Amino acid sequence: MVRSHDAGRPSRPRSVLEAVRLGIWDFDPEQQTPADFPATDALPGTIEKVMVLAQRLEQGLPLWHPKDRKAFDESAED
Repeated sequence: MVRSHDAGRPSRPRSVLEAVRLGIWDFDPEQQTPADFPATDALPGTIEKVMVLAQRLEQGLPLWHPKDRKAFDESAED
């Protein structure tokens, strides 16, 4: 749902994070496909993976990519 905001604020947030900052609680981001953003080889639970998730959030991308690394003994390519 798009709502009008005060002057200087965007009418359509780029990300969930931006929507929350604007007080828009029912924001639904644009759909993205796995081809729209790269998978990560960062291990789950690491600072590197948390940083990737934070970047995705700020860019309005899905947090999870189907080819993200899921275990120590695999890579994002598997």
